This record gives sequence, C-alpha cells and structure tokens, in this order.
Amino acid sequence: MDRTLIWVLPVLIFLILPKSSSEDENVRKALVQFMEKLSAGHGQNGQNRGWDISSDPCNSTWKGVDCLGSQNVKRIVLNKLNLTGIFDAAAVCTAKSLLVLSLKENNISGVIPDEIGNCKRLSHLYVGGNRFTGDIPDTISQLRSLKRLDVSNNNFSGELPDMSRIPGLLTFFAEKNQLSGAIPDFDFSYLQEFSVANNNFSGPIPDVKSKFGEDSFTVKNLLLDYKNKSKRETIKGVKKGRVVNESKEPSSNSSESRTGGNRSQYSITSAEAGTTSSSLVVLPSPVVKDLKFEDLLRAPAELLGRGKHGSSYKAMLDNATILAVKRMKDLGISAEEFKSRLQRIGQVKHPRVLPPVAFYCSGQEKLLVHAYQQNGSLFKLLHGKPRSQNGQVFDWGSRLDAAASIAETLAYMHEQLQEDGIAHGNLKSTNILFNNKMEPCISEYGQDHSILSQSDSLKTDALGRNVAYSSFKLDVYGYGVVLLELLTGKSVQNKGFDLASWVSSVVREEWSAEFLTGP
Repeated sequence: MDRTLIWVLPVLIFLILPKSSSEDENVRKALVQFMEKLSAGHGQNGQNRGWDISSDPCNSTWKGVDCLGSQNVKRIVLNKLNLTGIFDAAAVCTAKSLLVLSLKENNISGVIPDEIGNCKRLSHLYVGGNRFTGDIPDTISQLRSLKRLDVSNNNFSGELPDMSRIPGLLTFFAEKNQLSGAIPDFDFSYLQEFSVANNNFSGPIPDVKSKFGEDSFTVKNLLLDYKNKSKRETIKGVKKGRVVNESKEPSSNSSESRTGGNRSQYSITSAEAGTTSSSLVVLPSPVVKDLKFEDLLRAPAELLGRGKHGSSYKAMLDNATILAVKRMKDLGISAEEFKSRLQRIGQVKHPRVLPPVAFYCSGQEKLLVHAYQQNGSLFKLLHGKPRSQNGQVFDWGSRLDAAASIAETLAYMHEQLQEDGIAHGNLKSTNILFNNKMEPCISEYGQDHSILSQSDSLKTDALGRNVAYSSFKLDVYGYGVVLLELLTGKSVQNKGFDLASWVSSVVREEWSAEFLTGP
C-alpha cells in the first residue's frame, strides 16, 4: 500500500468520527437541572448563561464553569448572580471531578441536602451570603478532600457536624448564623482561618494556643471574641469577628512529620508580622489581576522542592487558579534592587519566557510568583515520565523543536538585556517548563542566587572579570549541556556521573553515535 495512503487514512478516520463530549450526557443533564433549580425553575436563565445540554461545558461558554484544561468540570463559580432558587446537591455532585463550588452572595434558600457528601473530590465549598436554613448536614464531614468551607452569613441552625473528620481543613467560616450547642473538636494544627462569631454557641472554648513554626501551618484570623470578656472558659452568644493569633514559637513537629507522604499541604506563610497587601507587587499579567498577599497566605500549597536558598510551592487560590511560588532567603540584595530587576525583566516580553506575575519583598524574605505549568520540566520529560498531561510523547521531533525554541528565546533575552547585564545565570533542564501547548518556556530568568547576591559595585569575579559578561557565557554553556541532555537522554549529574565529561571522552574515542539515545 502506498505510504502516503497509510499516513492519510488514520487522519481521515479521525476527522470522520464524531468528537465525543468531555462530559457525558447524564452529567450535562444533571448540571442543567442544577442551574434550573438555582434559577428558581426559570430554565431560560440557565440557557442565557450558556448552560445548554446540547453544548459541551468544557468547550463552550457555560458561565462560571471551568475544566482547567481537562475533559471534566473542575470548577463552578456562580457568585453574585442573584440566584433565588434551591441547591440541588445530588445534581451537581454528578460531576465527579468537581473541585471548587462557589455560590457566594446570592439569595439561594432551603437546605443543603445530604447528597453534598457525594462530591467526594470537592476541595473548596463556598455558600456564604445566602438564605440557607436548617442544619449543616453531617455528610459534609465525609468530604475528606475539603480544604476551604464557608457557610457564613446564612440562617443555619442546630449543632455543627464533627469537622475533625475532615483531615487538612484549612478554612472554616460559619459566623452570622443561628448555630447552637458546643463547638466540636477541630484539628487546629491545620486550620489557618476559623470564625464562628455571631451565633448561639455555649460550652467550653477550644484550646487554640498551639504553636506553629515558620514552615508549618500558621493559624490566622482565629477566633473568638465573646460577649462576656471575662476569662471564664465558657462562651455564650459569641460575637464580633476574626481575631489574629500569630505564634512565633517553632513547633516540635515539622510540617513534613505532620502531613506525611510526598504530597504535603502547606500554607505559604510570611515570617514578617503585620504584612499588608501593599508589600506585594503584581505585574501586568493575564494570570492574576487582583491578587493580594492575603490570598497567598490563605492558599493551600504543595511543597515542590527545597533548595539551599529557599523552597518552591504549588499553590491553589480560592478561585482555583494555580500558581508556583518560590520563597527566597538571604539574597544579599535590597528590596529596591530586587524590585527594579524584576520589573526590568518583566518589561521584556517574549512568549517563551515565564516572568514573575507578582513578587513580594520584606526584610530578608522574598517571594516570587509564577504561573504554574502543568506539563512540568524538560528534566522530567527526559528523565522521568516522557509524556505530557494529555499523553503527548516527547519524541525526537519534540526534542528538536525544543532545542530550536530555547536557543531563539535565550538569544532574544540576551539581546534585550545585554546593556542591563541581566543573564539567566542558571539555565538547566529543570528551569525549562512546558506550557499547556507543550511549548518550552524558560523560567527563573535573572533570578539565580549567585547573581542576585552581588551588588552592582561588586559584580566582578576573583580574576576581575565582569560577572554579568561571564553569566551570559555561562548561559551559552548551560544551553550546550541542555543539548547534551536532549541528545543522550542522560542526566547532567547522577550518582557521580558527569555528562559533559562523559561526552568529551566519548568524542575523543570516536564512538560518538553510541551516546545518542532515542525517546
């Protein structure tokens, strides 16, 4: 058979076959029903918001629905839409991949049904600012993935369910309801935010005097200002709002020992007390617009790695935006220099460079915020799992494209920042990340610790050579090593193995073809 025909047939079959919807028909029907009930039976309102059973929620304009790049509904945010109906938990929980559900500041009435316990993967549930009544269902405590729960400003009554059954709950807001009875046990070692003010609780006050280390979970906006301000260990008619408890004593247990496993949950907590949003500089970016420092403090964060000069985290904001946050310490550079440098890098626009979307300076602590890249690094694709999130194989063609793109991007940045003396300083496969289109992007440009830690007056090495000039050369060398990784599939240094030295010896012995390793 003709080779061209062999290649063309699969393409034709792909084009002829109908494209399947990301969510099946039963899920779409259930979600449309959920919207109809929220809209008080006015189905037209749902259709006006794009919720139509004939369309795909992941590939159309369903208002408030986001699949976060996947094939399943992950987030539903319907805040401030004047919804006046009821909450059909059974319908919405048909979307088994749902992570975030936010219905804040509407006029939804009725109860929260027991079926809310079917949303097994739910991590964020916000129903504050509505007209819900009845008990908070016990089945909420079955949501073992829940991190943020806001049921404040409603008309809930009865006792609170046993919230201690939810491991890793970070936020619980239930103020301004009609709740009564005793406050149940909470795991305050995890809670960052907690308020049950303006209810009708009575009984013993929970002990919230636990101590938290800098890298452990820090309790903020916590807890009780009560009507009778005596020191009695009972409360009656809790009033007021959220009181800050800032403990500076280190915990006897590290955050690793508390959480266990490799996918620990952290909070990104500043060591600086009394920090305000004004310390956070948000750069022009489509990723974040109204980001506040408090948003970062509240974000549950997964530790990605620790280095000599800081730690990196994957953080999810309340609106489910995912960011990469790097904490840097002891840089030896002033906040003004740090700010000026990052703003200059941010002015050089290139689609294959990941500039910080925000940064924070206070004392010796610096935070760098970037858009999180879900397809990981070049290092991971070469030495770990050689596929992207959508299953794309990192083959020879992909390697060649990556090599060309990295070279073009690096040359552009050098040209634009030559006069400023700003090189990358640490180009390597772990700093080359792939976006959702599987395009290689250079990250951490100009953020190498060895460069940042030298003031302008001291930017010469031991031999009197200009450090910035040397750093540009170092970038070229780093790119060469990346090319070797792409060609050989071997790690730069692994258990004493030095890739550059090994390649030199191979070339000298004239068996160069042996080191080429295909994907």
